Amino acid sequence: MSKVEVAKFEKKITVRQMRKEDIDEIVELANLSFGIPGVAFEREHYESHIRIFPEGQFCVEYDGKIVGSCSSLIVNFDEYGEEHTFDEICGNGYIENHNPNGENLYGIDVVVHPDYQGLKIGRRLYEARRKLCRQLNLKSILFGGRMPNYHKYADKLTPQEYVEQVLKRNIYDPVITFQTMNGFVVRGILPNYLPHDKESLKYATLMEWRNEEYRPDLSLDYRRSLPVRIASVQFRLKQITSFDDFAAQCEYFVRSASNVRADFIVFPEAMTLQLLSLENEKVPSRQVRKLTRYTENYVQLFSEMAVKYDINIVGGTHFVEENGSLYNVAFLFQRDGTIDKQYKLHIPWNERKWWGVQPGDGLRVFETDCGKVAILIGYDIQFPELGRMAAEQGANILFTPFSAEDEQGYMRVRYCALARSVENELFTVVAGTVGHLSHVPQTPTQFGLSAVFSPCDYAFAGNGVIAEGQPNSEAMVVGDIDLERLCRNRETGSVTPLKDRRPHIYRLDETEKSGVVQ
Repeated sequence: MSKVEVAKFEKKITVRQMRKEDIDEIVELANLSFGIPGVAFEREHYESHIRIFPEGQFCVEYDGKIVGSCSSLIVNFDEYGEEHTFDEICGNGYIENHNPNGENLYGIDVVVHPDYQGLKIGRRLYEARRKLCRQLNLKSILFGGRMPNYHKYADKLTPQEYVEQVLKRNIYDPVITFQTMNGFVVRGILPNYLPHDKESLKYATLMEWRNEEYRPDLSLDYRRSLPVRIASVQFRLKQITSFDDFAAQCEYFVRSASNVRADFIVFPEAMTLQLLSLENEKVPSRQVRKLTRYTENYVQLFSEMAVKYDINIVGGTHFVEENGSLYNVAFLFQRDGTIDKQYKLHIPWNERKWWGVQPGDGLRVFETDCGKVAILIGYDIQFPELGRMAAEQGANILFTPFSAEDEQGYMRVRYCALARSVENELFTVVAGTVGHLSHVPQTPTQFGLSAVFSPCDYAFAGNGVIAEGQPNSEAMVVGDIDLERLCRNRETGSVTPLKDRRPHIYRLDETEKSGVVQ
């Protein structure tokens, strides 16, 4: 089999600024999404939005097709008050009242293609607005939200009572529920907000998200935080009867991580050994070769989940065959649809002897929407040169999917991951397998514990452990890391190993096969 091609599985999903050439497609999408005459903006409105405030107009493009969009403007909300109408707040839809010196970002529409609602389009657009709000140092995001199910209860409940019941989850309203699940709070009720909205009976909820990083003093030259949430899975190897069983187990954890708004989820090394349940093979070298049959299924599964659940996935590792050689490969499935690969570089004797695994020949550092990251698979974390190379290329996070047969093997991974965090002033994440494949001949035992580690300094946990699980139980460990704090600590920490290096005494010579993947 030739080198594994991932391009055919990549369906890129991108959030970007709206352009003039997008307008016709967005107008069609808006009419399809709202389904209410007179509500959707027309071409001249979008042209005005792009001309006046291009930074505030976003669209989502999936595999070359626009599947979502949103528009916004900046206002001083106090000038309009809590009983404004839609036309008042957005200049009759043309946003000619946009105030570049205002303090609030006001959203005036969000549209999502009904056939693509499983791809977290709305959440991606809301996150784009939040990033813009932070970037422009605005106090908050506000908008008037529809109440599409209110007409069903208007004979029994006032608008305020209806919203209270929705917030208590006694009544379901798709719009209010979605907005509150995305961090917005109900600030009040807007009467006569949108005259054409008969389902909401012209009412709207005044929704707000406050920017906790807002700084009245603009002389500050750094952000207080740049958080990244990471989920690390202790994945149980168990008997399964189909690939669908494996997929369901993986999707459970991806969905759970997405529900807590994790930016990354990390699966363990050799997690696809579980698929040997589907094969009747006793010879170790043939066992692993048979796993390569599932490569396309594996890549398709994880690439689709990354986009669907809006999360970056380190898909553990999978064995692939390329030009007759067998490799242990970690795949990084980014939530924009990009797929990257890191080959295991150091092969322990048992993998060489029993499985015939060959080493890769280059370390990669990957650009993600949360900064630069690198993957050191299992045994690779025990080689400090790799961690230093990754740090020198800008990596702030090292992911280490591993598989250990016993506690000693796990401790080697743990201590080395902690050491890489300290010596390179970065975060490390380990994810291990648990359970056993007792029904599959020649498969090893498992000892696993997943964790998130940091440098050891006052800005972090004293023992360098941000989060960790319990040994040998299937679980998901979640931890938050702060990249801004990491950046400051590299300059002002108790010790600063990266700054204090003496390259005139020693240095690393990297080969041309290593580098940053843009």
